[in-house]
Amino acid sequence: MRFADADDEIERAAGMTIADIFERFGEAHFRDGERRVIARMLAGKPMVLATGGGAFINPDTRALILRDSLCIWLDADIATLVERVGRRSHRPLLKNRDPAEVLRELAAVRNPIYAEAHLRISSASTPHDHTVRAILEALSKWEDPQWNS
Repeated sequence: MRFADADDEIERAAGMTIADIFERFGEAHFRDGERRVIARMLAGKPMVLATGGGAFINPDTRALILRDSLCIWLDADIATLVERVGRRSHRPLLKNRDPAEVLRELAAVRNPIYAEAHLRISSASTPHDHTVRAILEALSKWEDPQWNS
């Protein structure tokens, strides 16, 4: 399947970076555009779509994702997340703050919501093929009348 990153698609649709959208219009405006881009992408051909961490927190976007896709939460510990977000400097919620502190705060609020995903896969600082194998194994065991008919 084709892979797409929702953040890349949002930037392409807006003609500006996510950081610029946040700075110029605020998070609410960004989340609305994010929901619209995700809806458009889910209405198209099947694909693997990566969303940013805040997308699933928005109730409308979450309902859309849960209704129109198979949602997999790649759950990682804080140390792994800090290492991953350190690779890119475009994350507005981490700007000028300690990433570990912010990620702990976000996890406390977000993880109970992420738990609504159809599947939860533990993701660590291991080669990607370990996570891919875990996803494939979980998919082979997963039963849902909506998706397995």
